Amino acid sequence: MTPGDDRGAGLADGGDRDLAHDEDRRLRTLREYRILDTAPEPAFDRVTKLVADLFDAPIVLVSLIDDCRQWFKSAVGLDVAETPRDISFCQFVVAANKPMVVTDALADPRFRDNPLVTGAPDIRFYAGVPLRAYNEVVLGTLCVIDRKPRPPLTPAEIERLEDFAAIIMAEADLRRISIERDAAGHMLERALDFSGVATWQLDPRTDKLRWHGAVAELWGADYESALATAEQAFERIHPEDHALVRAVLEDSMANGTPYAVEHRILHPERGIRWLSIRGDWDVRSNDALLTGVSIDITEQRNRRDNDTILMRELHHRMRNLFATVGAIISLTRHAATDVDDYVDRISSRLDALNRAQNVLLGANFLTGSMHALMREVEAAFPRVIWSGPDLELPENAVVAMALLFNELATNAVKHGALASETGQVGVHWTQDAEGEADRRFELVWTESGGAPVEGPPERTSFGTLLMERSVRNNLGGTIERRWEPGGLVCTITLPAKWREA
Repeated sequence: MTPGDDRGAGLADGGDRDLAHDEDRRLRTLREYRILDTAPEPAFDRVTKLVADLFDAPIVLVSLIDDCRQWFKSAVGLDVAETPRDISFCQFVVAANKPMVVTDALADPRFRDNPLVTGAPDIRFYAGVPLRAYNEVVLGTLCVIDRKPRPPLTPAEIERLEDFAAIIMAEADLRRISIERDAAGHMLERALDFSGVATWQLDPRTDKLRWHGAVAELWGADYESALATAEQAFERIHPEDHALVRAVLEDSMANGTPYAVEHRILHPERGIRWLSIRGDWDVRSNDALLTGVSIDITEQRNRRDNDTILMRELHHRMRNLFATVGAIISLTRHAATDVDDYVDRISSRLDALNRAQNVLLGANFLTGSMHALMREVEAAFPRVIWSGPDLELPENAVVAMALLFNELATNAVKHGALASETGQVGVHWTQDAEGEADRRFELVWTESGGAPVEGPPERTSFGTLLMERSVRNNLGGTIERRWEPGGLVCTITLPAKWREA
């Protein structure tokens, strides 16, 4: 290399990086086997004893090279479990990735000052072959050691030693695969637990059931003893679903078709639950097992049932609404003076129905808030001022009150206080406390600030009839109107049936 030329240094740096990467990969592979610091195992010890006999060696080791030590999974003739890596013979086998034989360590410059040579165990002869992992990474060695010099091993002897190393790694791979399988099985069990899925397998010849996953959650904590057979499982199925489940199971067993059914169970801790069961046949050489999953669908069933109830209720409400609209259209026709008056009256009353529907849509279709209704009225008639406790009104009451307020406000705009810019309406209601006898709800509509009122109208209008019908027929109460000098005062009294919102 010429002066100032750093290409060699760059290559060296690159080589160091490659070596570091290879060593990191080797150590990761070693960790995959989860074998370091494990207890002795007969499968490995049998091999080292056999090698010691065949090679007439006092020491035979299965040595695994960690980052700073060599650890012995199996050892014949040596009592220590590990030695430092920097004084080990085996590290040279790992680095070279090939067998190594040292006939006399005292004559080898690499080892003559090694404490394992100058002291216990007094190594003179060493022969080691690589232990290759599934990915060809060298994890350590199978080595033969003697306390006296020996001639080199023949190629046949090295090949035989490599065969024993392959047997050791085959055993290590079986062990690794078994551990990975168990870990995967445990992970699957945990995943099933968290997912709320229970798996099952039925042997139709013996009626035996095997369970895994979230079985306690879905079927009960006593499943191991109470659900060991299909017949026992039937005892937990809701009696009304027995016939359905038996028919589906018998059809599946008779025809070899997939098993699929939804049914209820009597869960010992959680009461009645809905389960969806799916299964299919696992056919083997001389038998077939029905394997499947159980999933809790109680919430989905409840939502489905609630949706059905809601649709029926909505259909019922729409029929009532159309009936109300039809009655308003029919009766308004007789009260209107001309087409324009007819359209105006119809539009006003349909607006009242729309206000009622807005209140119901803002809640749950079934009930509505008194305050919400009054805010709708106030938006349409800004000079209506109201106060009173918020009450939860059923749907028929919301519609009746909306029509009532609309007729009162419309009359006030045409003939009463709201016809004047200075006029206003006060609405106040109260309800007797729970527990009182003959509880009453009372609402007072008070007009003030408008032109002086001479008295009641000369004839009863459809609006008046509609108010009386809403109060008496729909709400079961009474309505009283009186004309004070300041305007109309209307008092509505009803049985107190509404709870506070």
